[in-house]
Amino acid sequence: MLIPLSELNALDRPGFVAALDGIYEHSPWVAEAAIDGGPFRSRLELLDALNDAMFAAPRDTQLALICAHPELAGKAAIAGDITEESQREQSGAGLNRCTPAEFERLHTLNAAYRARFGFPFIIAVKGHSRASIIAAMADRLLNDEAVEFARALHEIGRIAAFRLVDRISEPAGDEIIAMCERLAWLSEQ
Repeated sequence: MLIPLSELNALDRPGFVAALDGIYEHSPWVAEAAIDGGPFRSRLELLDALNDAMFAAPRDTQLALICAHPELAGKAAIAGDITEESQREQSGAGLNRCTPAEFERLHTLNAAYRARFGFPFIIAVKGHSRASIIAAMADRLLNDEAVEFARALHEIGRIAAFRLVDRISEPAGDEIIAMCERLAWLSEQ
């Protein structure tokens, strides 16, 4: 269901949180923490407020958010026991069509990653193939825990950006203005 940004801004706290359900996997606290930054002038401003809330949370809360994500092509995905958003994203990357060798490699990498870091491998799969996901998992196993924890949060922010596009609409002109403002701000840094 696509909701205009103006309607999202007009919702009360429970309505706002409900409208953003699923943007951050099983973690409505992110929207709850971000609502006071509104009303939001653009989807980009909304995303920034949501990600700021995520990054400002205590580490144990962030870890719970990371752990709320399913393993890629894991048992829950195979059983269909993942959110609609995750199922759509994993299917879009072809993870539901793995060869037996790819499935075994993903299973082995998922287990090694969780054993090394204590949380699931997180990557925004949009634009990735099975091969690029497998390569990223293998490469990132070489990182230390602090790097991977930060990377997981960054990837969750990317996932949220993709999910917001599917959930919140805004006039194209407003989106272009927000992007131009962001580019101008980045060029000043």
